Amino acid sequence: MEQEEALCFLKAFLEAFPAALEEGASLPVSPLSRKVTMEELHGESLELGLRLLASRGASPRLSALLCQAAYSQLLQTDLLPYQCPEEPEGDQEEKAEDKAVLFQSEAVQRTFLNKLIDVALAWHRNFPKVALCPSRNLQCSIHAIKNTRRKMEDKHLALAEFNQLFGIQDDVDRAYYAVFDGHGGVDAATYAATHLHVVLSKQEMLQSDATTAFKTAFKHTDDMFRNKAKRERLRSGSTGVAVLIQDQELTVAWLGDSQAILVRDGHVVRLMDPHKPEREDEKQRIEDLGGCITFMGCWRVNGTYAVSRAIGDFDQKPFVSGDADCLTMKLQGDEDYVLLACDGFFDAIKASAVPHLVMDALKLAGNPEGGNAPMEQSEDDVGARVAQQLVGNAKTAGSSDNITVMVVFLRPPEQLLTQ
Repeated sequence: MEQEEALCFLKAFLEAFPAALEEGASLPVSPLSRKVTMEELHGESLELGLRLLASRGASPRLSALLCQAAYSQLLQTDLLPYQCPEEPEGDQEEKAEDKAVLFQSEAVQRTFLNKLIDVALAWHRNFPKVALCPSRNLQCSIHAIKNTRRKMEDKHLALAEFNQLFGIQDDVDRAYYAVFDGHGGVDAATYAATHLHVVLSKQEMLQSDATTAFKTAFKHTDDMFRNKAKRERLRSGSTGVAVLIQDQELTVAWLGDSQAILVRDGHVVRLMDPHKPEREDEKQRIEDLGGCITFMGCWRVNGTYAVSRAIGDFDQKPFVSGDADCLTMKLQGDEDYVLLACDGFFDAIKASAVPHLVMDALKLAGNPEGGNAPMEQSEDDVGARVAQQLVGNAKTAGSSDNITVMVVFLRPPEQLLTQ
C-alpha cells in the first residue's frame, strides 16, 4: 500500500514538473536566504525540498528520502558557477581566510530542485526497496499561534524521519523534535530550526554520547549564525529546546526558557531547569563575567534580554551564553509523552497541570459529542488536537505571547484513556 501511494504521488509530482526548471525561471518555493555558505547549503536545501514536497502532499518518509537522495546528487555537481563574486566593501580588517565562500541561493536551489525531479523520475520508473524500510512511528500533535503579538517569532520541527533525511543506515531508530522561540525578529529561530538537526546528524558521537553531540551542535549552530548575522547585520536571538529519541534513550538539550517535560504514568518527570537570569547559578555566571541582572518588569541580563542563554543575541555575548545544557535518560516503557513548548505556554500553565489538561483534551477528542460512550476514532484522531487544546488553555490563562506546543506520544493516545 505504501509503495502504491508513493508511486501515485511521484506520478502527480512529475505531471506538475515534467521537465527541469529552466535557468531564470521562478522557483515553486522561495529559498530562505539570498546567499548561503557551503555549510548552510545542506540545511537550506533540505528545508526547501521538504517544504515543496509537503505542499504537494508527499508523506514525510518519502519526502525525507527524496530530499536526501537529491542532496547527495547536488554534492556531485560543480557549484562553482553559482559562487557569488567577492564584494570589496565590508570589514577590511577581516582576514581573507576567514571570509566565507558564498553561493547564489536561488541558482543553486534551482539545481537542487532539478535533482529532486530527476530522483522522482528514477524512482517512478524503479521504486527502490530502501523507501519501504519502516521508521519510528510516534504520533505528534503540534499547534502554534501568533496570539496577540504583532509577529510570529516561534519555529518548530518534528522529524520522525531523522535517519532517512540524513541517509543514516545503522540499526538505531531516531526521531527529533524541537521548538524555538525567537525575539528581536525571527531570523535566529528560523536559522536554528533549519540547521541544528543537520549539524547534530554530523556528530560522530551521536550514538555513543548524545549529550556531547547535542552540546556541540548547539554551539556550532550559534557560531554559524554569528557569521550570518555579521554578514547580514542581523540582531535577533532565539531560545530553543530539542529532543532526540534514539531507540529507548531520550536526550533533551536546551538554551533559554523554552522547556520540555516528560509524563510517565500520568506524572510529570522533570527533565530540565530553564535558563533565566534570576536562576542563582546563571546570575553568578553573569556577574563573574562582569555583567549584572536588573529587574525591569522581569529580570533581564544587563537590562536587555529576559533569557540568559540563547542562539544569537551577539551584542550580549558571553553574558547571554550559547552553551546548551543537556540530559540523557533511558526510557522504561511506561512513558506517556514528552511535551515541548515555548515560554508563551509555560508562563501561563504550570508543568504540574499538564497531565490533567492533556487527559481532558484526550477525553474531549475521544468523545466530542459529550455522550457517555466514546466514538470510534483512530488513534491519530484522538491525539491530533491535544496541542491545540493546550494552546487554548494557555491563552485562556492569560498568555499574550506567541505560543507553540508539541506533544510527542510515546505510546498510543487511546491507551492513556484506559489507564
